[in-house]
Amino acid sequence: MNMTHSLVVLKDDRNISQVLSRVGDKWTMMMIYILQNGPLHFNGMKRSIDAISQQMLTRTLKALERDGIVKRTVLPTNPPMVQYALTALGLSLSQPVLALCKWACENLEKINYSQNQYDEKIQTS
Repeated sequence: MNMTHSLVVLKDDRNISQVLSRVGDKWTMMMIYILQNGPLHFNGMKRSIDAISQQMLTRTLKALERDGIVKRTVLPTNPPMVQYALTALGLSLSQPVLALCKWACENLEKINYSQNQYDEKIQTS
């Protein structure tokens, strides 16, 4: 696909914007990151993702389930337990998410340094 065609698609297709908004969301990325090693229960996910509220976790999981990225399974236990796992589509998304997480970890110090330099420049202006 050439670059001109790509730009036309992004300009004309609002669905792509919605997908990019979903997969680029920080909570989505964190959920995909922690689920790439296998299924988790709701509380396990809540413990694994620092600072996420129960409401945001629930909302994001429902959206990911709707998009076909996460599968919700009710286990036949007493009381019933629910676990979440990546679907094949979610697993395919985990590869670029892991690459982006790796990039973020490798460049966090540089980004923090740049932010501090910028903030100092703005304060002295």
